[in-house]
Amino acid sequence: MVKTTILIIDDQTLYRTGVTGTLSSQPDFEIMECDSRYPLETIERILPDIVLLGSHLGIHESALELGRLIAHRYPNTKVIILSPNHTDELIFNVLKTAAVACLNRKVEVNQLVTTIRRAARGEYPINESILDRPGLAAHILDEFEDMSFKRNGLRSFITPLTAREKQILQYVAEGNNNKKIADLLEVSEHTIKCQVSAILRKMHANHRAQAVAMALRKGWIRR
Repeated sequence: MVKTTILIIDDQTLYRTGVTGTLSSQPDFEIMECDSRYPLETIERILPDIVLLGSHLGIHESALELGRLIAHRYPNTKVIILSPNHTDELIFNVLKTAAVACLNRKVEVNQLVTTIRRAARGEYPINESILDRPGLAAHILDEFEDMSFKRNGLRSFITPLTAREKQILQYVAEGNNNKKIADLLEVSEHTIKCQVSAILRKMHANHRAQAVAMALRKGWIRR
């Protein structure tokens, strides 16, 4: 059995121990843990598949800062941020770090396990937050749309999508990766990769989260 390697980073020993104990019952998980003193060195040494990043980090300014560093330096390691708060502002900032998910520190075991497995498959559960929070979609647009978008407006700036492209974008919004979408539509993963790239070009979007936010405003996808 190929195991998913998970590194828990948090300065609260009891919290790390509790999460480790909870996840250790999963036969496909290999759990490790550390505090914030040498997290990047630890990641460099073990190259985990998933990092569970707690909000209680003493040395680093915030979990967001560390999450951004991890995502930048180790793109094959997926970051899941665990936070006591779930405001639109927080999730928006988590999106900018390239973390794949943001969960409450008191998340239920089944949700945590499911999210880890989805992240390990290359999915982005955080995209679903945009569907659940209309205010967050608006915030993303306010932050990322460029001057030509603001000047010309949504109707003239975005090239209309085909029905298939809207269907693909709906699957993207639900957190699916290219392989999963390809399986659902019974086409090759390369085809989906090309179609997603075409969608981003048509919408002048910098990344998938921005495209999802734009599509919500246009009514092309459903919440």
